[in-house]
Amino acid sequence: MDNKVENRYKKKSLWAETWHRLKKSKLAMFGLIILVILILLALCADFIYDYDQQAIKVDYAKALQWPSAEHWLGTDAMGRDVLARLVFGSRISLKVSISAIIVSLAIGGTLGAISGYYGGKVDNIIMRIMDVFLAIPNMLLAIAVVASLGPSMVNLMIAIAISDVPIFARIVRASILGVKDQEFVEAARACGAKNSRIIIREVLPNCMAPIIVQGSIAIAAAILVIASLSFVGLGVAPPAPEWGSMLSEGRTYIRDNNYLTVFPGIAIAITSLSINLLGDGLRDALDPKLKR
Repeated sequence: MDNKVENRYKKKSLWAETWHRLKKSKLAMFGLIILVILILLALCADFIYDYDQQAIKVDYAKALQWPSAEHWLGTDAMGRDVLARLVFGSRISLKVSISAIIVSLAIGGTLGAISGYYGGKVDNIIMRIMDVFLAIPNMLLAIAVVASLGPSMVNLMIAIAISDVPIFARIVRASILGVKDQEFVEAARACGAKNSRIIIREVLPNCMAPIIVQGSIAIAAAILVIASLSFVGLGVAPPAPEWGSMLSEGRTYIRDNNYLTVFPGIAIAITSLSINLLGDGLRDALDPKLKR
């Protein structure tokens, strides 16, 4: 009983210490605040705007209106409210990017854990397969997958997940190699624990820091990939609002109505920047070498 209480205290104190150190970084907290605002906007989008009437309904009588009191960020070439489309677009970008990274983390983490823990031939086979995927640039691999499966939200998520699997596999493998021979793992083996239990209960919890940091950075990169694929017509199919497709639609009017490209570009930049700032703060907060 005492050991359980002590372990719980240690876990709480570890995360409490991480949060305490994260709060010291003003840039990380700025990124966290922006990210929380974006997530709240995505979750409450239906309560702020009418999706059918303001985000996708065509009304040429209101086309290409500059920002005003009625339409804060103006309207596009089809009379749709730009701000409403940006708000609903945040839902698509965050949903697809986070879902894709969770899938890639689950697959890549499992492969990396098996590879790092067992080693030998298993390690060689898995890592050589991962090397093949790593030899292909992420964007090119994502384009190939989406072009094969067809443009849709699900296929876009699959493409991003596949391209990020080797990265997480490498990170988890490297982390496990650093802890699998430590005393607490040897003690678990001596007690007769199964390999699967040792990996899940003993090894992976001690590898969470680099996984969390890489996950946050990967989400920011995934948002850029989503926007890029949508920009070239391989992302979310119209008329669904997506920041990359909004950029693509607005480039035709960039000379006279540049707000159509400026605002989606700002949304992409702010979102990616906020996640990267938070990721940098998490890296510093979770790095044991920086603890004072």
